[in-house]
Amino acid sequence: MDIAELIVAQRAYFDTGATRPVAARRAALLKLRAALLENEGKIAAALRADLNKSPFETYMAETGIVLDEIRFHLRHLEKWAGSRKVRTPLAQFPARSFILPEPRGVALIVAPWNYPLQLCLEPLVGALSAGCCAVVKPSAYAPAASRLVAEILGGAFPPGYVAVVEGGRSENRALFAQKFDAIFFTGSVAVGKEVMAAAAVHLTPVTLELGGKSPVIVDGTADIPLAARRVAFGKLLNAGQTCVAPDYVLVDRRVEEAFLTAYEKAVRAFYPEGFQDFPVIVNEKHFDRVAGLLKSGGVRMGGETDPARRFVAPTLLTGVSPEDPVMREEIFAPVLPVLTYGTLDEAVAFVNAREKPLALYLFTADAAAEKTVLSRCSFGGGCVNDTVVHVASSRLPFGGVGASGMGAYHGKSSFDTFTHYKSIVKKAGRRDLPLRYPPYTERNFRRLKQFLR
Repeated sequence: MDIAELIVAQRAYFDTGATRPVAARRAALLKLRAALLENEGKIAAALRADLNKSPFETYMAETGIVLDEIRFHLRHLEKWAGSRKVRTPLAQFPARSFILPEPRGVALIVAPWNYPLQLCLEPLVGALSAGCCAVVKPSAYAPAASRLVAEILGGAFPPGYVAVVEGGRSENRALFAQKFDAIFFTGSVAVGKEVMAAAAVHLTPVTLELGGKSPVIVDGTADIPLAARRVAFGKLLNAGQTCVAPDYVLVDRRVEEAFLTAYEKAVRAFYPEGFQDFPVIVNEKHFDRVAGLLKSGGVRMGGETDPARRFVAPTLLTGVSPEDPVMREEIFAPVLPVLTYGTLDEAVAFVNAREKPLALYLFTADAAAEKTVLSRCSFGGGCVNDTVVHVASSRLPFGGVGASGMGAYHGKSSFDTFTHYKSIVKKAGRRDLPLRYPPYTERNFRRLKQFLR
């Protein structure tokens, strides 16, 4: 069926009510979990083919993350899906008030190429948990993963419930032209604006998980070897092609050399036998872009590239200017510019002079410095004395702010994203207080003020 027919079929299936019972939602989550476990080997092979990810990194950052999210939803779904009583104002007695969750309906999930399994399926967990139908659109830039997602979901669900639309920009445009009840998009700021404009035609609610240049601040009190090791982990994961990867470092100039030396040591320790298992840049277009960014500043470490396999070595850039190309766009590669600052106020001002990032990371042993940065810098989420691990918690909402996105997901926030909460007041039929009815007398006005003040 074509895309328009697919949406009609999903809406018809949703209208049957088959997705609404908690038992049906649990069954769908269990089917998804079983399909992931059954295809674990194929998933590893697909991610190796697209991005040269190792099986360990694929499970840690893709398959395992989704399985853990499913486990969390199965544990809490019954409570989330139930109605919740709230207090009724005295002026509305006799009555009772409650909030009733209902699925939004037919959802569109558009995923990027950098985590092609996780970023397709983790939002889908929320949609299934909420009782929605879903159309999933993987990225054509990760073709092996896209085919496998279609195979996995096609084997687990009928297309009227969950469907996969493969393809590129023309398929995206065709999907955005349809009327959905919710759109969940992960990708670039530029495409996010197009999604929001298309959704506005139908007043469709959108969740936008975008990106930005996520800073790391390292102050003079930080444990420098630990900071360098954890920054290197976050930066080199998936060859830097992570929306929350450390994009640049602002380091207290008094500890700059110590940090640079420790970062080099950490990279050598991570890859003692070379970079055969190191992920590659997704395609030639992005490889050429990254190669151009290596001309910014000076190369302290790395800088090697191999166009034949789209490899970019872990690289440290120093002497970088804020006007250099590497500081004017999201890097999305294992290239780390390091800039220095004199005072923490300077670092905060530098971050705040730019678009609000998706993540921010602070390394410090100073409680006052922590309070300053967390209270004065606006960002989606982050870590103190670590990087990227905040995205792996189902108990923390994940999302951006400003140019880095809107809305959130993971855990309960995923359920909320695909759920509408109906507010209900159920009045008693036996008694009817006349206070609210005309004629509006002075006596009733005084009584009204006693209730509403």
